[in-house]
Parts: sequence; C-alpha cells; structure tokens
Amino acid sequence: MNAVLDAAAAVCLIAGALLSLAAGVALVRFPDLLSRMHAAAKPQVLGLLLVLLGCALRLRTQVDITTLVLVGAFQLASAPVAAHMVGRAAYPHDEIRFDLLVTDELAAHLDRLSGDRQP
Repeated sequence: MNAVLDAAAAVCLIAGALLSLAAGVALVRFPDLLSRMHAAAKPQVLGLLLVLLGCALRLRTQVDITTLVLVGAFQLASAPVAAHMVGRAAYPHDEIRFDLLVTDELAAHLDRLSGDRQP
C-alpha cells in the first residue's frame, strides 16, 4: 500500500512541477498582460495543488496535511483576486492588446464612469 501511495505522490509531484514550469514559460512567451495573467493564475494554482497533494500523500501526518490544506485554501482564495486586481489596474493604462479581446465588457462601464466625473 505504501508503494502505491508513494507512486501516486510521485506522479502528483511531477505533474504539479510540469504545470508550474508551463506557467513560468507562458509568463515569458505570451504577448500581453491578460494572457500572462491567465497563465500565472490557472496552471500555477493547479500545479501547486498537485504538489501539495503529492506532499500530503508522502507525509501522511495530520499536522502536515492540515498545513498543506491551509496553504491550498489560501492559494485558491488569493490567486483569483490578485489576478483580477492586476487586470483591473492595467486596463486603463493601455497594458492590454485590445485586438486580442473577443469582447470588452469593461469599456462601457469605464466610459460611463468617466462621463459621470466630467463637469
């Protein structure tokens, strides 16, 4: 049974490391901020969760598993919020390639807000 859990832990660790590596490569290779933000948030979080699962399968103590669950929960709570805030902060500063957007739902909202502030 221990050999099976160790093999599953190894698979999770390797898969998580590969996903994190893919996220790092995408941060360098993708053309604009929104694409990079997506690459930083999605595969990196899944990669970290797989690494945490692999560690939990390997360590198997209650204190370690509790700590790993808390790390995963905080990562799941903070990564989407951070990505959203980066995207909202970069939007008005022309850090986004608008030719790559399919829909731009934020433009009408910002135009309405800027119209309200003008005298």
